[in-house]
Amino acid sequence: MQLGTRWATGSEAPASVPAALRPAIAEVESRGVTGHWTLTWLEGRAIAELDAGWEVLQSATGEVIARPFED
Repeated sequence: MQLGTRWATGSEAPASVPAALRPAIAEVESRGVTGHWTLTWLEGRAIAELDAGWEVLQSATGEVIARPFED
């Protein structure tokens, strides 16, 4: 895993956040959740995790997935 960066909801995502994830991140934020995002990389794929319980990731096939954390 490679550590990326953190940023607050409602602020501009850092340039290191892949363009493919940005629309899904905006959609999650449109639900009114607040907190901080953490961008990490696993097996070369970006994962943005919101400390309010959401993750946005790109699958091995390129599909962008936004989902609440699973228990």
